[in-house]
Amino acid sequence: PFKMGGGPRYAYPKFVWSPAGGWWAEPRNWKSNTMVAGAAIAAVCVPLAYLSSQRERRPVPPVRHTFTQKLSKYGAVDDPSLKK
Repeated sequence: PFKMGGGPRYAYPKFVWSPAGGWWAEPRNWKSNTMVAGAAIAAVCVPLAYLSSQRERRPVPPVRHTFTQKLSKYGAVDDPSLKK
């Protein structure tokens, strides 16, 4: 069977500093820090995507409908085939 992790841990120089955390870095609260960062990214991206969909205009209708075109505020105005 495979043994993950690259083998056993070994002695390493303690005086070496690394911005990435060094050998076998397991920072405290990494799971909650990851959740906080993900929530912050979502808090920025979701309103931006909503704002973008509300301002989206398509002067020339695409060949195939797009997902954002159906969510767009002006989708039915810009493409008459969406008025159904």
